[in-house]
Amino acid sequence: MRGLWRVIDVFRWLALAYAAWSAWERHDRIAHPAAAVAVLAVLAAWTLAVTLRPVRTVRAYALELTIGCAAILATRLVDDPAVITAGAKTIPSIWPTAAVVGFAVLRGWRGGLVAAAVVAASSFAEVVEPTPNTVTNSIFGLLLGGCLGYCVDLARSSHAALAEAMRLDAARAERDRLARTVHDGVLQTLAFINRRASDLGGEAARLGAMAGEQERILRTLVSQTDLAEVGRAVSGETDLRALLRHVEGHGVQLVSPADPVLLPRRAADELVAAVEAALDNVRQHAGSEARAWVLLDDTRDEVVVTVRDSGRGVATGRLEEAVGQGRLGVSSSILGRLADLGGTAAVTSGPAGGTTVEMHLPKHSRPRVADPRIGHHPDARTHARGAS
Repeated sequence: MRGLWRVIDVFRWLALAYAAWSAWERHDRIAHPAAAVAVLAVLAAWTLAVTLRPVRTVRAYALELTIGCAAILATRLVDDPAVITAGAKTIPSIWPTAAVVGFAVLRGWRGGLVAAAVVAASSFAEVVEPTPNTVTNSIFGLLLGGCLGYCVDLARSSHAALAEAMRLDAARAERDRLARTVHDGVLQTLAFINRRASDLGGEAARLGAMAGEQERILRTLVSQTDLAEVGRAVSGETDLRALLRHVEGHGVQLVSPADPVLLPRRAADELVAAVEAALDNVRQHAGSEARAWVLLDDTRDEVVVTVRDSGRGVATGRLEEAVGQGRLGVSSSILGRLADLGGTAAVTSGPAGGTTVEMHLPKHSRPRVADPRIGHHPDARTHARGAS
């Protein structure tokens, strides 16, 4: 738009020169020459000011539009009514058109039409009885403001589309560059770990499954040409069973359905983190001989994950005591995490020992901000092992 602003600056000076020449050409018919000189002096002062210190704002051009319209109306103080009715030019002549063009550049076709309409209204008010010259100039102003503003709107849209296309091209080029590096190193390494770990079995097989999942995501990132598909690979749905396989072992047994349990990536990661927090509590507080079971169930409306252990259980009031000591493992890592996802969690302890953490996550829930005060949690019905 820099070129258009320069055109407006040049046009303003040319319009001022034309207005001065028009006034001089008919100076013998001007009733009050001193008033005409005063009006032209104001226009010249403004033209010089905005040339020396350009201001490209709506407020500045609104002030210029006001000066131009006031100069049009001031023609009635300069000329006799008979001269005005005969179709004489106004003192500023086409000078106010610069403000119309400025509004077209700033606010598009709507701004150009509004500014042109204000100038036209001032011209009609100045002549009282419209002349052919007034009608022609007003129509020309409306066409200029509307058409130029529309062209500016098109230019802005094209520039935005070009900038977006260049951004996408740069992103694709960078991804292609990284893809070559990742494919030659990281992907081959993860694939080897996955194959080798599957052959070894046991704990290595679980690590191999995790490496395989990361390989799948990375392969999607480096091979997809559709950036939307890349986003789905990172934040789309994932199988919760695969994410929970690593928790099995060392006294922990995972029981999951045969079919995939699909959840949005963020929700699945948060749910896995809550399960890990519950198992950490088992390891720290349930006793060295305690065992734990992670039960995964997928209903039509929600996913339920239950963590049970055979430990010592938890004394009544222990959770509140832990919160008071600033130890927020259960209240934040489990209950708060589920509440943030739009789900619920309950922690119960049986009379013969053992603790159960039951987490419910609706499939179509909306994440929300949970109340950090455990007493206000929507499903904090009983107490948990709060020493974590």
